[in-house]
Amino acid sequence: MVRLLSPDISAALIIQDQALPQDDPELALVYTQLRRLDPVGQRFATVLRDTIDQLLNGEVTGRYDWKSLFKTEKTHAGTVVEINLQREFAFEDGIDMDYRIGGVDVDCKYSQKFGGWMIPPEAMGHLCLLVWADDYNSVWSAGLLRIVPELLNGGSNRDMKLQVKAEHRTKIRWLWRDVELPENTLLHMDPADREAVFAKKSGQARLNELFLRAQRRRIGRNVVRTVAQQKDYMKRVRGNGGARSSLRREGVIIMGDYSAHQEIARQLSLPVPQEGDFVSARVVRSIPGDSRPSAVINGESWVLAESGDPVIPAPLLPAHTSSSSD
Repeated sequence: MVRLLSPDISAALIIQDQALPQDDPELALVYTQLRRLDPVGQRFATVLRDTIDQLLNGEVTGRYDWKSLFKTEKTHAGTVVEINLQREFAFEDGIDMDYRIGGVDVDCKYSQKFGGWMIPPEAMGHLCLLVWADDYNSVWSAGLLRIVPELLNGGSNRDMKLQVKAEHRTKIRWLWRDVELPENTLLHMDPADREAVFAKKSGQARLNELFLRAQRRRIGRNVVRTVAQQKDYMKRVRGNGGARSSLRREGVIIMGDYSAHQEIARQLSLPVPQEGDFVSARVVRSIPGDSRPSAVINGESWVLAESGDPVIPAPLLPAHTSSSSD
């Protein structure tokens, strides 16, 4: 499942192409192959977002904060990232390392802390794909490094794993550096708003509160699952008794990843919901002379509501199939 990054994330957010090393053709080959498979890093970002959400397992646990994971779960994160990247990109199994990319053995190392990659002795001389993600700052990075002894510290842990010396991190050939990680909405909400969401007793009431309080931002499917904590969580968003129906009287529309909804979001200058995303916003009818961006919904022009605007029922959004109802 690939959730695209917002259209405004372009080459400006991707590390400038560095001159590939002439003395390491394998690194150049793997670098080129990975950038070909994922030109803007959207697939990597989705894997990292989904992996963090998988570990949090919010539908069952209600967790949304990395700090709430058990130590064993955090330790397991690197393995899950490695597996999920291989599943996404269909990398071949490596001969001595995790993957074989373009015929080259590559080891995958993930760290929750930048620079904290633990390099095993068997990776010496091989390429490592170094991956890092920070859910608190919503950024991630991935780069390639040829492991040689002089780049590593002299650690003394029992499994003989070493870290890359800080002064040698400049030698990492970055594929993507400090690129946007899809936001963990619950983690970044105002604490009072988040508390109000989870104070509701039922999954439906919690979702209604979420879409009311977290307006004008992307809300991913895993956030919906975490808040609803119900198997039929998607039904709780839709019309016919879901959040769309409940919040219409509050003037709130909830746009999904259907093309008609995406176009409305664009016209209103809102974040465009990508696959599995929702974006909610309160709207009012546009009046002559109104300079706010507007969208035509059901034949009428609507704009984003401001605090002083009256609360009026929101329009029905276009159905995405002939049998759907908002």
